[in-house]
Amino acid sequence: MPSVVLHILLLLAAYLLGTIPFGILFARLFGAVDVRNAGSGNIGAANVARVAGTIPGVLTLIADAAKGALAVWFASHYTHSSANWMMLAGLAALLGHCFPVWLDFKGGKGVATALGVFAMLSPWAALSALIFFALVLVLWRFVSLASVSAAAAMPLLIYFLWAPGHAPPLVVIFGTLFASTLVIYKHDANLQRLVEGTEPRFSSEKSKGAAS
Repeated sequence: MPSVVLHILLLLAAYLLGTIPFGILFARLFGAVDVRNAGSGNIGAANVARVAGTIPGVLTLIADAAKGALAVWFASHYTHSSANWMMLAGLAALLGHCFPVWLDFKGGKGVATALGVFAMLSPWAALSALIFFALVLVLWRFVSLASVSAAAAMPLLIYFLWAPGHAPPLVVIFGTLFASTLVIYKHDANLQRLVEGTEPRFSSEKSKGAAS
């Protein structure tokens, strides 16, 4: 198979992998209503935890992260560990999660999927971002603030922790900037509520009126 066709199929497969709505599936599995019609209407782990409970929320978090990680792993396997194609496949999965064709392009906010992508690309950068996320969440208890903070930090973390003495390839640098910008963009409504002082703090208890 020509390499161009292989790469196109790889990116398409990564996008389709990203479109799997694990939040909806796990919420239904645990007997909750469609998360698109409850809480914030978001299919991500935070809203699933509020609407359906902690266990489906955690399962959604893990599965959404796995989508990003698997996309990068497949790219690594079929492109001889090309960092450029691994980054592009990760972005395709992230776009699939945020804009799934099956859900009228109304998907999640990409935090967990991006974490899976960067865990494969640069484990130390992903771990540092996760620690940063946890610290912000513990101190202020806003999932949105923690998510945006970690996303904003990721380009610098990738740049300095990619490899000792080596900067990442340009595709990775700009791909990381794109992923971070996308995650922050998807949190636009949350940022507005933070400014207005109406953003709810994190709670794992089921709440149909919570927004995330």
